[in-house]
Amino acid sequence: MRSTFTAAAAAALVAAALLTGCGSDTADGDKTNGGKATVSQSASPTAGAGGEKHTVTLEVTGSGTAKIGYDLSTNAFETHKLPWTKTGTIELTGAELRVGHLVSVVPGLVPAGDGMLKTAACVIKVDGKQVADNNGGKSPKPCEYLLK
Repeated sequence: MRSTFTAAAAAALVAAALLTGCGSDTADGDKTNGGKATVSQSASPTAGAGGEKHTVTLEVTGSGTAKIGYDLSTNAFETHKLPWTKTGTIELTGAELRVGHLVSVVPGLVPAGDGMLKTAACVIKVDGKQVADNNGGKSPKPCEYLLK
C-alpha cells in the first residue's frame, strides 16, 4: 500500500511540474498563434499614447441564425441572427507591435439555395478597409488577419 501511494504521489508531482511549464511558447512569455499560417499585412494605424489603435469590424452575412466564433479583443463562440456585425478597437502595445494580434471570425453553417448547408460568408475590415474574407462563403476557411 505504501509503494502505491508513493508512485501516485510521484506521478502527481511530475504532472504538476509539466503543467507549470505550459502557457508560454517562448522564453520571454510571448504567445504565438499556435502554428497557424496567417497573412501579415498592415493597415493605417491611429497612434495612441500607449501604441497603435485600430478599429476592427467582423461581419457574417446570410439568413437565419448561425454559431459564430470570433477573436477580437476577447474570444467568444455564440449563436447570432444573421447578418451579424461586431466592431471593436484594438490597441497594439509592447510585443504586439512586433508580432501582431490575430483577429478572426469563424462563421457557422447556413442553408444554401439547394437545401444543403454551407459556410456563411465572413469579412474582416480594419480601419474601414476590407482585409480578409472567405470568398462569399465559398471557402470553408475562417476569416483571419494578423494586425500589425
